[in-house]
Order: sequence, then C-alpha cells, then structure tokens
Amino acid sequence: MFLRTWILGIKSLLLHPMRSALTVLGIFIGVASVIWLLAIGEGISIKAQEQIEALGAENIIVRTLKPPDESTGFSFSSERYGITRAEREQLLAIPTVEEVIPVRELRVRFSYTGNAKIDAREGRLVGCTPEYRAVNRLEVDRGHFLTHPESTATVCVISAELAKYFFPYEDPLRKKIFVPAKQDRFEIVGVLKPKSPTGAIGGSFSGQDFTSDVYIPIETMRRRMGDMEEKRGAGSFSRETFELSQVTVQVRAIKDVPTTARLIESTLRREDADRQDFGIIVPFELLEQAKTTRLMFMMFMGLIAAISLIVGGIGIMNIMLATVTERTREIGIRRALGACRRDIIRQFLIETIVLSVVGGAIGMLMGLLCPIILQGIKAFVAYAWENMYESLPTVVTEMTPTLVPLSFPLAFGISVIVGVVFGIYPAMRAAQMDPIEALRHE
Repeated sequence: MFLRTWILGIKSLLLHPMRSALTVLGIFIGVASVIWLLAIGEGISIKAQEQIEALGAENIIVRTLKPPDESTGFSFSSERYGITRAEREQLLAIPTVEEVIPVRELRVRFSYTGNAKIDAREGRLVGCTPEYRAVNRLEVDRGHFLTHPESTATVCVISAELAKYFFPYEDPLRKKIFVPAKQDRFEIVGVLKPKSPTGAIGGSFSGQDFTSDVYIPIETMRRRMGDMEEKRGAGSFSRETFELSQVTVQVRAIKDVPTTARLIESTLRREDADRQDFGIIVPFELLEQAKTTRLMFMMFMGLIAAISLIVGGIGIMNIMLATVTERTREIGIRRALGACRRDIIRQFLIETIVLSVVGGAIGMLMGLLCPIILQGIKAFVAYAWENMYESLPTVVTEMTPTLVPLSFPLAFGISVIVGVVFGIYPAMRAAQMDPIEALRHE
C-alpha cells in the first residue's frame, strides 16, 4: 500500500511535467545556491587567512605612515617622520622580543643600460637584511639571497619579472642593474622565483606587489642614498626624511604577542602620545578576527541561500493548491470509495516530498560542479573584461571555491523540510473537502 501510494504520487506529477519541472527548479536553485554561496565564502575566507598567516602569527609589523598633508596650492615642505633606527634598538630591548627586522623602501626607476630613457622600469627598491627572505617567504631561483658578509656591498637580488624584462635571453647573475636617479648600480647575485601580490590587510598595511622588486643590503642603502628623499610634483616640492619604512618584530612565543604589541605602542608613544606616523599590524589578532568574521560571513551567506529555499517552498505550496483545485473530483471519488483523510494527506505530502527530493538531489549535483563552473566564469570575465578583472582584489581573483561538506546534508535536509512544511496546508485542505461537494464539482 505504501509503495503504491508513492507510485501513484509520481504518476500524478508526471501528468503535468512542465509544472512539476518548474517547481523542482525552485528547490534546485535554492539547494545549489546554499552550496555555492557557502563554498565561495569558504574560499574567500581561506585565501584571506592564508595572506594573514603569511605575515607570521608570531610577528608584529610596525609600518611608517606619512602624516596627512593639509596644504593647498604650491607648497614646500621638509619633514621628518616614521620609525627610526634608535627606536628599533629600543624595541629590541623588550624582553619578549626575539628579533626586529628593519626594512626601507623607495619607489625608483631601474635600468640595465643606465639610461632611464631607453629601458627604464619603475619598481620598488627594498633595503633589508637576510632575515627578510624568510619573513616574506621569498624563494630563490638562481644565485643566493643577501647575506650578512654582504651587508655593505653593492649587490642586489631581483624579482623573476625584472629578470625576464631586462635579461630575456641571458643569465642575469653578475650583471649590473642601475638606479639612474640615485646614480648607483648594483651587481645581481640572485634571482627570486615568482611571488603573487598580497592584498591589503588592516588599515595601515597596504597590499604588496613583489613583481618589480630589487633587494639590496639596508646598510648599503643608508650609506649610498641617505635618509632624505626629494619629491617634485605639480606645484609642490618636498624633502622627506625617514629612516625605516617598516620593522617586523618577531616575538618569542605566540602567547606573548598581545602583550608585546601593547609594549611596542607604549614605547613608540613615550615622547608623543598623539603620534600619527606609524601603524601597528598584529597578524595573530587579525587571524582571530578573520576566523570570527568567517563564521559570521558563512551564517550570512547561508541565510541568503535559505531565502531561496523558502521561495522554492512557496512555489510548491502554490502549485499544490492549484493541483488540489484541479483534482477536486478525484478527491471526492477517493473519499467515496473509502479513503480516509489521512490517506488524502499522505497522498499530497508524498507528491511534495518527491518534488523536494528531486530538486535537492539535482541541486547537490550542481553544487559539486561549483569549483569547475566558477573557474570557467572567472576565465570568461578575465577575457571579456580584463581591466575590470585586474582591478578586483587578489583575494577574489585567486580564490578557489572550497566545498563545505556540511552544506550538502544541510541544504538537502532543509529542502525536504521545506517541502513537507509547505505541503501540509494544501494536503490538509484537500483532506477537509466534503466528498459530496467534491463529486458535484465540475
């Protein structure tokens, strides 16, 4: 009897294939959207956490920030700001600090011939120590990275992209690269492997692009270029003096990171409590915030997708109410032949459950294809709208959807529950019909 009821329910649905297919489509879209949105949210979250983890959970980054300039019209300014070498020594004195890695960055133009008008390319000149490579996870392709014996030498390590640009058909090792504006040249001792840019993290840590970097010893940079940088613009001329662009403070233990961050801030603000020329980024705290944000983001995405399922459920109710009206005479005949109200309820509930199960099963199959389909969409967008695609954050362009295993049973279970809940009212309405009035219905 139970099997016959299921077979009869499926046959009733097949009498109106288009109507049944459209109803299944509503559930299918709801289930697929739950799986897709959670997968996209998980992929974005994982990529963001990877970028934060790349900074090091045991590190604290202190960046030099240029104070806001409120001048208008032509202006001449000469200011000194940022983290100093003396302050680096003070940070080293904090008991929980193991090492403080200094960095100084300049935007310059590089040249192989020494003539900026022929082959110049803009990039970032980075003065650093050998420890910089491990902190930023740079990998050497040829040669070697900077060493301590080379701390005052005029040597450099260049990115893979610059090596390809300046030396497409020859080995760049032992060749020289020029900085025309500074009248300096550096011998290439190493070439790095390609490294993807990082996204902006925190309010004072902008994204970093490693594609056009040249790394030289920081002591060499200090001796040959000094601490002053001149900038000329339309209606302005400025001399800026800053010693360090950034220091990465390595803490002895993760548990000491929050305390050390507070000690660093109090040390730097010892003489000026309103100081605005530095920013502190704590990857450990950002990572904990990212995990909390991930849960909230997943809940929000799941809620949006659940709305799609509810809309699909409303579609089921609408179709079943129309079906009850159309099958009024059939219901009267069944009741006249001895069918109880619970038999009529069971009949219509089975039909709604079939619609929900079929829609949920197709939705799960489509959910499995999410990574493949989304990669195809990204490739199409990158081809059709290249400029727009390149302007997107790297956390989006390099994100790979990650299927959440829990989303499959969750979405399928919700789809069945939605089918039952929204099918109860039409089934109850059908069961409450007066058999005599139903038989008279035309």
